[in-house]
Amino acid sequence: MTSIPLRPGGVSGEATDRSGPPAGAHVAVEDRYRYKYLIAIAVTLAAVLELIDTSIVNVAIPHMMGNLGATLDEISWVSTGYIIANVIVIPLSSWLSGYFGRKRYLTGSILLFVVASFMCGAAASLGGLVFWRVVQGLGGGALLSTAQSTLFESFPPKEVGIGQAMFGVGVMVGPTIGPTLGGYIVDNFAWPWIFYINVPLGIFAAFMVWTYVHDSEHQERAATIDGTGILLLALCVGSLQWMLERGERYDWFDSRFVTVLGITAVASLLLLLWRELTIDEPVINFRVLLNRQLAAGVAIGAFLGFALYGSVFVLPVFLQSLHGWTANQTGMVILPGAIASAVTMAVVGRNASRLDARVTVPIGASLFLFSMWRLSLLSFDAGAHDLFWPLIARGVGLGLIFVPLTGATMAELPPGQLAQGTGMFNLTRQLGGSLGIAISATLLSRFTAQSRALLAEHIVIGDPATVARLEGISHALVARGMNALSAKQQALLILDRQLQGQASVLAFSKLYLLSGIALMAALPLLLLFRSGKSRGLGPGAAH
Repeated sequence: MTSIPLRPGGVSGEATDRSGPPAGAHVAVEDRYRYKYLIAIAVTLAAVLELIDTSIVNVAIPHMMGNLGATLDEISWVSTGYIIANVIVIPLSSWLSGYFGRKRYLTGSILLFVVASFMCGAAASLGGLVFWRVVQGLGGGALLSTAQSTLFESFPPKEVGIGQAMFGVGVMVGPTIGPTLGGYIVDNFAWPWIFYINVPLGIFAAFMVWTYVHDSEHQERAATIDGTGILLLALCVGSLQWMLERGERYDWFDSRFVTVLGITAVASLLLLLWRELTIDEPVINFRVLLNRQLAAGVAIGAFLGFALYGSVFVLPVFLQSLHGWTANQTGMVILPGAIASAVTMAVVGRNASRLDARVTVPIGASLFLFSMWRLSLLSFDAGAHDLFWPLIARGVGLGLIFVPLTGATMAELPPGQLAQGTGMFNLTRQLGGSLGIAISATLLSRFTAQSRALLAEHIVIGDPATVARLEGISHALVARGMNALSAKQQALLILDRQLQGQASVLAFSKLYLLSGIALMAALPLLLLFRSGKSRGLGPGAAH
């Protein structure tokens, strides 16, 4: 496959026009920001729907297995297929937006997402559900980076932080409320409704986008289709995401399959870089990473995704597996932290002109580390009150990070490269999140096994403390009416569960600290920033 030239009369009669979007797409300068808040609501709603659907299906997996007669390995493709399709499209969004026009591309992606959501709910077989989840992922991939780049142009320079704050609330809150919303829907309705709920909200978002969003004034349309680049991108990102999704299940590189996926990802990445850096119209413009500030911000975004998604993955598992909480109960505990994040972003967005990312990001990362440290001290008997303030601190910390970091990362990019920059930022955050989940899942089992072995050294039959513990449990069971022999057997089982529980608590403690340390490790990259001010408020204003 090579770059395919577009015929002059091809998709639109102006395929070779490099001057920008079609005539009539521009709006008058005085009207450019008139509908900024309506645009922000529309594109943020679309992004939230996409993010929620990344995690909402997880709580419905058991119901899907029973209804469709699928095994756990088979049903996992409902999540894996969606995420792989999603991360493939994210870096393509800039090129696709320029090729079709931002308004048509964003509206069409939302409608594709809506149709696929309905078909997912109506699916009568596993194959049909997985197919439509992949289609849903292809539609959803546009809704992050395209939405974010749209907001950069929809607000005047001094108010860019407000638009990014609205978007940031969705990015941070979406993954958090997904399992909670899914649990509520499954408990009160049926699993297809986790998909049907997207239909009215998606139609509303599509209508708003079509009515108020305009094509970018700076986007150039490519005269060729880089088919080879698209294929290499799909191989690279698809293989990497598949490896991260399945690595723990197949014991990572002890599996030939996972090894092949890793080799494929690396080889296709090298070929993709060579291809995109040697042609005139690449489908992904890696040259934008020559901008030092963008490259540093994108790298920090990967660490942010690792820390955010890793902690979001660990906490519900801790509460549901050790404490037996439902998804709805877990969500209600997490909700105050999400509200704190939203409030903080609103305040930060309104004061973006006074804030410097080189100051707010370290403060936010320190609060996040403090939160993870407090969570690492939780005991087996921890309750909701023990989680409240640590999660508030986490929410405030993330709120101080996202908006200033995004604005400063894009600050030096010319308008025509904004879409590529936001695509890179969202891709690395998403891949960082996938890596965080994969590593957390792997380390959880390993840390638990190590802690169990360490604790077991102190629990032996001849140990007086162990004997006293078993006798105490046995006497309590006998007092409840159990015979002596059964009480002794049950006491051993209870002691084993307590041992496993304590080992799990120690494992979770290490994972919380790992998330906090990972985010702190990214802070030296801030030294590469020339300015910490948001786009339009620092050096990038000259563009």
